[in-house]
Amino acid sequence: MSLSFRSLADVALALQTDIGDPDRFQRLVQRLHQLLKCDATALLHYDHGIFRPLAMAGLPPDVCGRHFRIDEHPRLEAIARAGDIVRFPADSALPDPYDGLIPGHEHMHVHACIGLPLLRDQMLIGALTLDGLSADQFSDFSDEALRLISALVAVALDNALLVRQLEEQPVQLPMPRSPGQSTAHDMIGQSRAMQQLRQEIAVVAGTDLSVLILGETGVGKELVAQAVHAGSPRAAQDMVYLNCAALPESVAESELFGHVKGAFTGAISNRAGKFEMANHGTLFLDEIGELSLSLQAKLLRVLQYGDVQRIGDDRSVKVDVRIIAATNVDLKEAVLQGRFRADLYHRLSVFPVHVASLREREGDIALLAGFFCERCRARLSLRQLSLSPAALQRLERYPWPGNVRELEHVIYRAAVIAGAVCRQGEAVLKPEHLALEWTEETRSDDTPTLSGQIAAVHIDVPQASLRDATEAFQRRWISDALTACHGNWTAAARQLGVNAPNLHRLAKRLQLK
Repeated sequence: MSLSFRSLADVALALQTDIGDPDRFQRLVQRLHQLLKCDATALLHYDHGIFRPLAMAGLPPDVCGRHFRIDEHPRLEAIARAGDIVRFPADSALPDPYDGLIPGHEHMHVHACIGLPLLRDQMLIGALTLDGLSADQFSDFSDEALRLISALVAVALDNALLVRQLEEQPVQLPMPRSPGQSTAHDMIGQSRAMQQLRQEIAVVAGTDLSVLILGETGVGKELVAQAVHAGSPRAAQDMVYLNCAALPESVAESELFGHVKGAFTGAISNRAGKFEMANHGTLFLDEIGELSLSLQAKLLRVLQYGDVQRIGDDRSVKVDVRIIAATNVDLKEAVLQGRFRADLYHRLSVFPVHVASLREREGDIALLAGFFCERCRARLSLRQLSLSPAALQRLERYPWPGNVRELEHVIYRAAVIAGAVCRQGEAVLKPEHLALEWTEETRSDDTPTLSGQIAAVHIDVPQASLRDATEAFQRRWISDALTACHGNWTAAARQLGVNAPNLHRLAKRLQLK
């Protein structure tokens, strides 16, 4: 099929429409996929040596989550360095990043392949890849027509990226980021929850407000903190990390505020604390809910007055630090229970950001699975690592109590198992490779649920106080959840709608453990 002048005119018109549409990239690819009659089409954005798929057609959804490093994919490197269209011969020895990924043709490699580098002022901003299963599928396309398509797509991509940047631009423009820094775009996912999260990061990043990141264990709170810092005017300075849960009480104050020589046994030299190390930058306090009440009071003073006093020193040091805190604890409940200072909570939560659990991110599991598959492929030196439709379906039905961190571990473990028995370095992840403890299909229809038990719960304590009645209700409710989940505390926490660590603490207080 040759490309007529009318067809090219239709492409030019189509590429300049719907630029402001949220699905702008997918619409662009779908039009090209239909016009050029490809078996697989992908639009990739280039940034710091990595091609990130923006949209595709003819490929499974997990591919859109894969980030392709050009130093690991020779064909993509050839496209990046060419400066012109690249026609790969059908018998090319360079592995194709999409080999084995086209649905229905997992065991057949792509034969026809064309790469179109997308340039803006001679600078690479992306690539368009056209793949077909027939060796002569694109032989009728002239180089001149393909160059014109490349130029048109480059302009459309540049405009669409500009629109996206304006939509998500923070109040104050951030410092240019260096390779390796995380931004909101590095967070995988296109669900409504992730779009909302990116917007919140864009709004708060350019300010100096304190940020409190809330979310379950494993949702990626540290990645959010890195994105906030990378988008801030402090991005050129360090973001200092401190895990409050891992701090022994005996050294916690020294870690935060530092000490002078001889201040206590073992203080053999002067030492700066995290606040001084983060001066003019950002201090990320992870698991802030685990900080002791005594340290909370001292932390509050630093936040209020901006000066730090090392242990054993009468002098104070002024610091300019932005605080980002994170926790999986319900701090409002902790305040009510007297385990967290209310004044510190209000000081930290100037701008609270909630990171949704993986269960709430519809459609993101496939993208994340693809991202982790590509990372595992590189780590295990596999030629290809694909995900079978049955395995993806099983991943999407699992409730993920450990969220994104658990998904990463499941994919890596499955990749190791599949890679050990694969041929020619091409592994396929199947359901039997996924060591998932609990799935919807393994739950029997007669397993009782909390919603089915609610009518049966009755607490008869007419002479008891409200607190005693509440605790009696909680004991019964938790006990019934454990019974329904066969003693599995993690599953019980999931059904109760609370974090597992919180449930364990509550159970200890109620003397259920």
